[in-house]
Amino acid sequence: MLLPKTYTPEQVAEILQLSKNTVYQLISRGEIVAKKFGKVYRIPASSISFAFTGLDKDILKAQREDEKNLTKVEKTLREVRNEVWQESKFF
Repeated sequence: MLLPKTYTPEQVAEILQLSKNTVYQLISRGEIVAKKFGKVYRIPASSISFAFTGLDKDILKAQREDEKNLTKVEKTLREVRNEVWQESKFF
């Protein structure tokens, strides 16, 4: 499996010529998407290039919307499964 190139916030700060604190602020605002492993962040290279186009922020926003709707989806799935189960009893 080929894993994407990742950077630390410190490396991203150097690449973008920003302070480390600014990079952490960008992460917390969702302008740079990062994955937290324990206490450390790893930032995929794609996130850095997407930060310039705004795509990562759009993806993060869509993901958060999906997570909000997850409970509704799970509830609907349970209801449909129950209906199918009830209908299958008649056969």
